[in-house]
Amino acid sequence: MSTMESLIGLVNRIQRACTVLGDYGGGTGDNAFNSLWEALPTVAVVGGQSSGKSSVLESIVARDFLPRGSGIVTRRPLVLQLHKTDDGTEEYAEFLHLPQRKFTNFAMVRKEIEDETDRITGKSKQISPVPIHLSIFSPKVVNLTLVDLPGLTKVAIEGQPETIVEDIETMVRTYVDKPNCIILAISPANQDIATSDAIKLAKDVDPTGERTFGVLTKLDLMDKGTNALEVLEGRSYRLQHPWVGIVNRSQADINKNVDMMLARRKEREYFDTSPDYGHLASKMGSEYLAKLLSKNLESVIRSRIPSILSLINKSIEELERELDRMGRPVAIDAGAQLYTILEMCRAFDKIFKEHLDGGRPGGDRIYGVFDNQLPAALKKLPFDRHLSLQSVKRIVSEADGYQPHLIAPEQGYRRLIEGALGYFRGPAEASVDAVHFVLKELVRKSISETEELKRFPSLQVELATAANSSLEKFREESKKSVIRLVDMESAYLTADFFRKLPIEMERPVVTNSKNQTASPSPATLDQYGDGHFRRIASNVRQAKLALLNYFYGQISKREGKQLGLLLDEDPALMGRRLECAKRLELYKKARDEIDAVAWVR
Repeated sequence: MSTMESLIGLVNRIQRACTVLGDYGGGTGDNAFNSLWEALPTVAVVGGQSSGKSSVLESIVARDFLPRGSGIVTRRPLVLQLHKTDDGTEEYAEFLHLPQRKFTNFAMVRKEIEDETDRITGKSKQISPVPIHLSIFSPKVVNLTLVDLPGLTKVAIEGQPETIVEDIETMVRTYVDKPNCIILAISPANQDIATSDAIKLAKDVDPTGERTFGVLTKLDLMDKGTNALEVLEGRSYRLQHPWVGIVNRSQADINKNVDMMLARRKEREYFDTSPDYGHLASKMGSEYLAKLLSKNLESVIRSRIPSILSLINKSIEELERELDRMGRPVAIDAGAQLYTILEMCRAFDKIFKEHLDGGRPGGDRIYGVFDNQLPAALKKLPFDRHLSLQSVKRIVSEADGYQPHLIAPEQGYRRLIEGALGYFRGPAEASVDAVHFVLKELVRKSISETEELKRFPSLQVELATAANSSLEKFREESKKSVIRLVDMESAYLTADFFRKLPIEMERPVVTNSKNQTASPSPATLDQYGDGHFRRIASNVRQAKLALLNYFYGQISKREGKQLGLLLDEDPALMGRRLECAKRLELYKKARDEIDAVAWVR
């Protein structure tokens, strides 16, 4: 295989693969990815309606295969990939959307183009940027790829939207604007070149004419005594590449189904015998145009290989990062699924502990419960009222019953202390609830921050339920513990306490301005508070060390189907990963194929 065949064939294969993935010319692919299509050199065929554009393409192919009619006939881009085969081999065509079917009847090719156009646009006269890919294999063609675009028009006809003129021009511009696009600008010779839609557009996007090939059709239809030498010799409008004149089949020939090879011979005879164009005959005609375009396309492809490889390598890196971020596909094996779930649980557990230990924000709110909320609540307890002289007398008297105390009112002290410590129950329980609330918030936050879990909404719900269930259990246990502590403190007064009472009684009683005994000192509150702190802190330690222990035990008993239900990814994410994986495969294959042919000079 020659270098030209290798390079153009390679671009053909990459273009077809790009189209399958939704990446095609016209800037309509997935904007989240770099467009490989737009980096590939192409030849865009541009011309106004009735410029002879379709006839030029049929002359290049040497087959009558394109739809004909009035108005806009080409309503979707047609990517025409020509593959030269050995002499004597059968000609056939293949569509990308019908990969298993070979067309040897080119009248059926025309019908399939019409049907496939209607499939996207309907029977209306709307246009669509989604291309049709057609490959033609024939010994009569050169290796070449052309993109036939809708014909430029100046007015909308009946049945077309009012914006059709702008819509077509926008679509065409999205192709020809690209620096890798070769513009085949087709103009009829029997009209003033200054009014040519194709030349106007080409001049706008390619003012130096480096990318533009001018084609002049209908030379045989010019008025007698006139010719197009001013244009063909570059005096009227100069391009970097020479103009090429074409003589298409006449409408009468088309109606008679004149053979395309016969039409080619007539075209050659026209230029060979023409008194006006005879000196240019070797550089005129559809055969020469095809060879010229093929050679130039191969040259442009070769020059663009470094930039194409650079884009491919950059895209591979981006896709691999995206796949790593989304996570690889979930295994089908139950053991692998269990391993995946446990790994994600450990990732969540790590983040949760970081919140508690201070590596992430949130854990400080638990300290706030101990340092601010509980002490503030204790200081608001009604000790002044409980220990007023009136209250003390009443409680002591009631405790003594019919036998007054002898030395110290032991029963009265017990009642007083038991009543005072009873006030601690409310703040203690409220502190447990406050810590529980903070821990639940940290569970929710940790789940949302665990990247691995974002793929699996069902596992997120299951994990949150299991964690919150454990926290609820810890809360109940913590409440029982702190209440038990209060009850223990209330129920047990040592003998040493009562031995010291006479000494305490000899000290003057401190009262406030309202003749009430003073409230317990901050030291006394701290003494009781420390015990509550320790009990409540145990709730946090349990959450940190054993939050998912029960979940781990239960999950390990589940069957493969149940595990699979937990790993039900968001369908949109699955689709995104599949698309990324396919693009990655395409780009890697394209890189390898380019490397295989790029060294040939």
